[in-house]
Amino acid sequence: MAEDLGERTELPTARRRQEARDEGRVAKSSEFAASVELIGAVILLAALGGFVMSGLGVLIRRALENQTPGDPVTIDSVKPLVVQAIADAAAVTGPIVLAMFVIAALSHYVQVGWHVTAEPLKPKFSRLNPAAGIKKFVNLRNLVKTALNCVKLVLIGLVAGLVIRKHLGTISALPVLGAAPALFKALLVCLELAAWLLILMLVLGIIDLIYQRWQFTRDIRMTRQEVKDERRSVDGDPDVKARRLRMARDIALQRLQHAVPKADVIVTNPTHFSVALQYDQDAMRAPKVIAKGADEMAFRIRQLAVANGIPMVERPPLARGLYWGVRVGQEIKPEFYEAVAEVLAYVYRLKEKAA
Repeated sequence: MAEDLGERTELPTARRRQEARDEGRVAKSSEFAASVELIGAVILLAALGGFVMSGLGVLIRRALENQTPGDPVTIDSVKPLVVQAIADAAAVTGPIVLAMFVIAALSHYVQVGWHVTAEPLKPKFSRLNPAAGIKKFVNLRNLVKTALNCVKLVLIGLVAGLVIRKHLGTISALPVLGAAPALFKALLVCLELAAWLLILMLVLGIIDLIYQRWQFTRDIRMTRQEVKDERRSVDGDPDVKARRLRMARDIALQRLQHAVPKADVIVTNPTHFSVALQYDQDAMRAPKVIAKGADEMAFRIRQLAVANGIPMVERPPLARGLYWGVRVGQEIKPEFYEAVAEVLAYVYRLKEKAA
């Protein structure tokens, strides 16, 4: 019924995923990226905070001590001070800005890998449809997202409340402490609060990433007809392919019917492989493989051998070696001479006894 209605019930194929990726549609979570970026920012501030503060202090001192534009103030007199201030600010904040850019890029690279496309930037008039825009605001997905954001706020508030409650005694005792001890205690409480909140945001980001990938897979599902059309375009028409296989099988069977009756012996596995050998001492230097088959073809060779009175000998190692090592129409390799000679001698003795 779903197939008749054209419902998307089939998982997307690799080709469908690649097409969506080429269009700029990938499964990514802004929550996960934001949590990674925030954790990176906190680590950078903890590692480079002293460097930044000292650099800003030097910058402020240079701006306030013994540096005046002169009298009267002109653009030429102010320009060196502005250029120097910009250079100092860039030297102080540049490492953090560059590191944050790398962290932000990595947070997205981990989710979608390296992929550059301009497809999302192309103008699409369908985006200007007011009805479609209004529909996006009231659809189920946005309602679920709003509910999840509310839950996230509640969890963050709950964690913050628990941490503050744990250190409530310390916080209430801060006014009676000196400036340095109070600042140190407050810093410890803030660090613990930040650590718990960052862990919570990272967990929520991972959950959102899993959900986004599940939702993306659901959005690009295919109908059964689309799967069939794609398979037909990649592998060819299944009916034509099956017809070709039947024709090839019929041709192979016809060759077996002509070749097997000419064999002197059939070497079998005994079930998986069958190899038909022919040997004419006057015309051949060595026995020749005139037919071979595996599984169904091997069974067919044995049937033809029984029907035509061709002796069969079970030699599993020899049958496997001849099947994989000698092509049809070729003489056997020297490494098989001794084993095949033993088989032919056995067959000749049987024929003599029968005579």
